Amino acid sequence: VQLVESGGGLVQTGGSLTLSCVASGRFFSGKIVDWYRQVPGKERELVATISAVGNTDYADFVKDRFTISRDDAKNTVYLQMSSLEPEDSAVYYCKTTRNLVDYWGRGTQVTVSS
Repeated sequence: VQLVESGGGLVQTGGSLTLSCVASGRFFSGKIVDWYRQVPGKERELVATISAVGNTDYADFVKDRFTISRDDAKNTVYLQMSSLEPEDSAVYYCKTTRNLVDYWGRGTQVTVSS
């Protein structure tokens, strides 16, 4: 099983990016998928969650700025990020769980310049 994130990059404050997480096979089908982020020296933190039926939940620090969505036909989960702030700079990871085992991608770097 492989999860591959993409879409990160350098953006100015107030800008937007859309991250993608692609799974091999139909690995996301029927599964909750999360986006996390981590900066050096800090713990990984949950950013957003999408359920198998599309219900979403967000950390307070990204509400009304980020949108998580999924396209199971493409085995892809997205994270649309807008009104980005320097504090959003981090490596962003997607995660899903199957049979009590967590699967993570390698992450994609997002850097927001002030």
